[in-house]
Amino acid sequence: MIVRQIEEQPAFTTKDGSTIREIMNVGNAPIRNQSLAEACMGAGASTERHHHKLSEEIYFILAGSALVEVDGVAREVAEGDAILIPPGARHTITAHTDLRFLCCCSPRYTHEDTYFD
Repeated sequence: MIVRQIEEQPAFTTKDGSTIREIMNVGNAPIRNQSLAEACMGAGASTERHHHKLSEEIYFILAGSALVEVDGVAREVAEGDAILIPPGARHTITAHTDLRFLCCCSPRYTHEDTYFD
């Protein structure tokens, strides 16, 4: 069994501009097919619109509210909402308030699988 504490994981900025802590990834656990991270954004911040050719993502909003756009469809989201982002879907998220969400990726997140329009 592997258990990781989020506070023990170093924060870094991804290619899209969000600040994340990878809770479980290939670097800290024997993971092959997925990754789990916490992302934080300040009110008014947005990620750069991007897509992943390989990774399917699920965002789960822990705190705050935001506007999420996936392939041209925009929707308001808030605490308790889960958002599916299929591989290849162009997407961005804009925080209305301080925002904290989980991001689950399969296959695991890599900078190399992040592409901009």
